[in-house]
Amino acid sequence: MTVFNLGSINIDLVYRVAHFPAPGETIGSNGFSRGLGGKGANQSIAVARAGGAVRHIGMIHPDERWALDEMARYGVDTGAIAMGEVPSGHAVIYVDDAGENTIVLFAGANRAIEPAHLDAALAGAKPGDWLILQNETNLGADAARLARRKGMKVAYSAAPFDAKQALEMLPLVDLIAVNAGEAAQLAHALGCEVAQIDVPQLLVTKGAEGASYRADGITHDHPVFRVTPVDTTGAGDTFLGYFIAALDAGLGPQPALERASAAAAIQITRAGAAKAIPALAEVNALLAAD
Repeated sequence: MTVFNLGSINIDLVYRVAHFPAPGETIGSNGFSRGLGGKGANQSIAVARAGGAVRHIGMIHPDERWALDEMARYGVDTGAIAMGEVPSGHAVIYVDDAGENTIVLFAGANRAIEPAHLDAALAGAKPGDWLILQNETNLGADAARLARRKGMKVAYSAAPFDAKQALEMLPLVDLIAVNAGEAAQLAHALGCEVAQIDVPQLLVTKGAEGASYRADGITHDHPVFRVTPVDTTGAGDTFLGYFIAALDAGLGPQPALERASAAAAIQITRAGAAKAIPALAEVNALLAAD
């Protein structure tokens, strides 16, 4: 099957800092890098690195054509990425000495996608294909409705978290992916406990406490692989991309969680987002050694 991803493409501007600046504080950086990122691009690359077939739907400015070449190099089908005059999305990322990050996003072209472009991009989708969505593009609800009419399965990464958008998406999706903080916010917006969030499939990543996946009334848990983090940017995207690719390949929930956990563990031991996502052979090697 094919995984379609209506997703953001950002240019990541990454600054290494000893600590995050306090309000009014000016600090120097210990390093700088510029590379490909965005939740959508990271997720698509993760699906491709996991061995899945993935077609990315998005938009960039022609000045960042190199981003398409980079995605294609990782195995992503970029034929549904449009060019427009709106500046490409970008992210300013601070990474501290503990590997934690703070991020400021500029949406840009990610929120300028036209409905006609979305329709054309999903024209070849088949029943059983996956569609991945997140909150960094426009047309998320429209895409979910269109996918449902086509018999596709819809996975929604509710980040960056927005309660109003999450509540709108809830009845339109098959799987919601959130971290522990986002799960708590979603439960609060619904007036219920996390365990009572009414969605067919719920995937919750919990940082050092691992991850859980609930479907058909059964919850599966998996601990983290213990590693020394270098940069946690994109870890959740790596996890989701690998998890969806594993489900699409026919793996059950427990081995899918295991594979996604291993991929995210490897990813955070490297600097960067997209470029740090491991290949499936690396993930299998970690699992074999564990």
